[in-house]
Amino acid sequence: MSEDEKTPAREVITDYAQANFRYFRTADGTVYAQRNGHPVARPIRSQGTTGSHRQELMVGMFRDGRGVFNGTALKEALDLIEALALDEDVQATHIRVAPGLDGATWLDLGRADGQSVRIHPTGWIVTTPDPHEVCWRRTQLTGELPLPVKDTDGKGIDALLRLCNFAGAETECLAIAWLLGCLGPSVPVPAPFLTGPQGAGKSTGGRMLVRIIEGMTGDLRRAPKDEENLIAAVAAGWVTALDNLSHMTPDLSDAMCCIVTGAENVKRALFTDGDVVRSRYRRPLLLTGIDVGVIRPDLAERLLPLRLERPRIRRTEAELWAEYEEVLPVVLGSLLDLAVKVRAAEAETPTDLRMADFAHLCAQLDAATGLGALAAYRASLDDLNDDVIEGDLLAQTVLRHAESIEPGAAQQLTSTEWLHLLSRLYSGDELRPLPKGWPTTGKVLSDRLKRLQPTLAARGLLIDSGRTREGRYLEMSRPPSTPLHEQKPAF
Repeated sequence: MSEDEKTPAREVITDYAQANFRYFRTADGTVYAQRNGHPVARPIRSQGTTGSHRQELMVGMFRDGRGVFNGTALKEALDLIEALALDEDVQATHIRVAPGLDGATWLDLGRADGQSVRIHPTGWIVTTPDPHEVCWRRTQLTGELPLPVKDTDGKGIDALLRLCNFAGAETECLAIAWLLGCLGPSVPVPAPFLTGPQGAGKSTGGRMLVRIIEGMTGDLRRAPKDEENLIAAVAAGWVTALDNLSHMTPDLSDAMCCIVTGAENVKRALFTDGDVVRSRYRRPLLLTGIDVGVIRPDLAERLLPLRLERPRIRRTEAELWAEYEEVLPVVLGSLLDLAVKVRAAEAETPTDLRMADFAHLCAQLDAATGLGALAAYRASLDDLNDDVIEGDLLAQTVLRHAESIEPGAAQQLTSTEWLHLLSRLYSGDELRPLPKGWPTTGKVLSDRLKRLQPTLAARGLLIDSGRTREGRYLEMSRPPSTPLHEQKPAF
């Protein structure tokens, strides 16, 4: 056969690829490859260590006797495939948890055979999802989960609670509610903050909770030094767990708020001047530490304090984790059994809580089990409000002034007038100096009060703003019926 009659290598590769793989694009234009009948998708431009599509294609052609091709032919073929795939339908890729058809959700077990768990209000089953329904994206952070055990009668939940050192039934039911929330792809869940005395097993308890969802390779991490690295870690996994937080900067606090409720990050694409890379993220977050200092009000609305206590009997790490790994299939099976019951339960959505989806999940959990998760969640928010007020001298001063406002009455002043009034009230007759961070202008005070508004409303003080012909004003008022100390959270 003459050289002119030979099929070019790029055409051989392209024909093989289109016969054995399905190519599609996501909303941001990234092209993925999915082996026929397999739910795991890989970006065709990936050079990652978890196995790129280029490597997958080379191995497949070698094993099928098609030969070995050089890099130039592979590049030309993949360039053509990428261009052709841009005309295909858009489909999303998911890490660990994905929405399915008919109200179902999927949990990726991280297995090489693609087996996953389909969770539906009528039951759950281990099976391989249709690639057109679910496309899994995997990274180095995607660990393998064991095959869950069916019909555990709650034995796995009991085993988990025995291994963790949760301080009381309220904390236990909140931990269970959070785990259930992690199985929902569209439910924003508050970030558990595992706290307690030194030696309470906060890091161990955090690892146990994370590994139910992420497998035995899941672990805690130190908080990244900048937001970009934090977002990169969050985007590569499902549950992000940060260990031993002792201080929380305003930037880190704002980033955590975005992670919990969802945001989008845009940055310039590498080796380009005008193109950008978009990454949307909303992930479950878990924190551990003894004390993180002052908690900002917006983050307090998104936290879930889980208190631990020191164990009476100490065990070795090897013994503890050997038992945990043994019961993990039963723990996962019990959690899936409970998820089915909770999703089948009907409950009203509380309308006075910021994290309404999680509050509704707690209400469903109560309807299915009677654990009292919603009441425990409300109590935890009340405790967090106390923490915010105790760490904010401005909030304490405002509430002190609110005691002079009669229930049902309101007081209107400009922001500058409020600044002078509150500063004099704090300084008192002793004329003590104002603390570091105290508002220096009326505009700064107005912004601080807006941030504190949910916390103050939870204590029976309402902050409002308006405008008259004379200018803008801030109004403080107290509802006519509820005393300051009895007001419940109204996020």
